[in-house]
Amino acid sequence: MWLHRARVTRGNGRAGNPLVAKLMQFAPLSDGDVVVLEEMCRREERFQPGTNIVVEGETPRAAFVITRGLAHRYRLMPDGRRQILTILIPGDFCDLHGFLLKAMDHSVATSGPTRIAAIDRETVMKLVLNHPRIGAALWWSAMQEQAMLRERIVALGRRSARGRLAYFLCELVWRQRAVGMAEDHAIRLPFTQTDLADTLGLTSVHTNRVLQGFRRDELITLERQRLILRDIERLQAISGLTPDYLKLSSTPSEVLRYFDDLERDRAPPSLPEDP
Repeated sequence: MWLHRARVTRGNGRAGNPLVAKLMQFAPLSDGDVVVLEEMCRREERFQPGTNIVVEGETPRAAFVITRGLAHRYRLMPDGRRQILTILIPGDFCDLHGFLLKAMDHSVATSGPTRIAAIDRETVMKLVLNHPRIGAALWWSAMQEQAMLRERIVALGRRSARGRLAYFLCELVWRQRAVGMAEDHAIRLPFTQTDLADTLGLTSVHTNRVLQGFRRDELITLERQRLILRDIERLQAISGLTPDYLKLSSTPSEVLRYFDDLERDRAPPSLPEDP
């Protein structure tokens, strides 16, 4: 079952297409930009849960965008243990610059029924060259991803097990809510207990103990792969975070003025009026 995606309402920055919704957080897109992005995501490939989209060591065939469902980047250790590195939600690009690589240093697999739109190298280059607002939004999106990776390093290195779980659950809800994929503080979470453990760097037993504690404290409800954050303020306090690090809707006004000037300079000159 998929969460109902928000309808396109470009005036307030929301969009039915999750890629459009995500990039609108970082730059105001023109109608032409939106058309290009929607067309780019029109051809979807469907994957069953637990399917590898990208395999470590292989040459990536294209970049792709998650259009529905969830996926995750992961690494396998020599002894078979797995570390989940990041979670990919609808609107996320994976391997936008992958065509620069000869071989992937990680794998990407689906966390549930998932759809993607593959983007070839030529299309990626045209996006950046011909659509400056999209290019800048992708740049801002990359900055968000870097910030998220920094928080993961802090979480895995310094947060307690409760802090790790609180941070992870809050971040998933914040990110999905930003692209219209959450119902208030509720999301679909098609993860097993093992998936959560491999994400948090904990054992399954320890992860289960923390989950049960959150349930007893009435912080969360997690039933039939549906997660509800019942006390997000307390969860934020446990994690030591607010959504600020995600840089949502934080594009400086001077950057927005630059887009306006750039598009004005690119506009074709108007024809003189007849005398």
